[in-house]
Amino acid sequence: MIVVAGESLIDLVPDGAAAPLGPLVPRRGGGPYNTAVALGRLGADVAFCSRVSTDAFGEALMDGLRAAGVRTGLVQRGPEPTTLAVATLGPDGSAGYGFYAEGTADRLFTLPEPLPAQVRALSFGTLSLALEPGASAYEALLRREAGRGALTLLDPNIRAGLIPEPAAYRARFRRWLPYVSLLKLSEEDARWLGGDPREWADAGPAAVVVTRGATGLTVYARGLTVSVPAVPVTVADTIGAGDTVNAALLHPLAGLSRQELEALDEEAWRALLGYAAEAAALTCTRPGAEPPYATELRSVPRL
Repeated sequence: MIVVAGESLIDLVPDGAAAPLGPLVPRRGGGPYNTAVALGRLGADVAFCSRVSTDAFGEALMDGLRAAGVRTGLVQRGPEPTTLAVATLGPDGSAGYGFYAEGTADRLFTLPEPLPAQVRALSFGTLSLALEPGASAYEALLRREAGRGALTLLDPNIRAGLIPEPAAYRARFRRWLPYVSLLKLSEEDARWLGGDPREWADAGPAAVVVTRGATGLTVYARGLTVSVPAVPVTVADTIGAGDTVNAALLHPLAGLSRQELEALDEEAWRALLGYAAEAAALTCTRPGAEPPYATELRSVPRL
């Protein structure tokens, strides 16, 4: 089983109107939530670990998880409101966000009991590791499960406007790296964090995958650098594309040990990155975070 830990929220996405005050359409979202849904649609055995509101938006988020086949037994519930993210779309479909996250349910996540023994991999990232008090609980979960040998993926997915002390966050990020098996981040994240992916690969992760938008994806592993191009498509928007990459990487990797992950060769990485690029491209053709189903993609790479 794969566990995705982190927030869910509602994206308020422009409904194609050019005017600044055009209509906004509510869509299920949040980086970890999108990753969990994408894994479910790809056919993975996946559970979501978070705190979700009991309000109407929270119920809609739970419905989305169930529809994708995601287990919900690790979801904590609370009466606090659901986080809202107001999206703005650029001419190329890229998305920026403003957040309404004060006092919301996902921020009050608490460390759960030890996870079931069948959990082989976990995914972390986005707001959940930046906003206290929940961030400390997610960090404790990362450290605890990495310590028992689970494969861990970290996608920082930086939202700079919600990080009041960038230097402190960057230092904290580096302290997470020894507990991370696979680090995945965008070019923009890497620039904001101010480091070299090759150096991060030496600080703990077995590999670092960098997404480069229309240019493609690159992995830096020890002694190995592999790049694949993006799949050209007509872009509706890029919401959820990076989260889909997380799922497309983690689905085939979840059964591997740390040693097997470190041993992957150029051919294996090329197949993995190509699969992730294809999945992300399909997500970009649809408004909002709507990752593809397994039937829409070629077969999962065999490692």
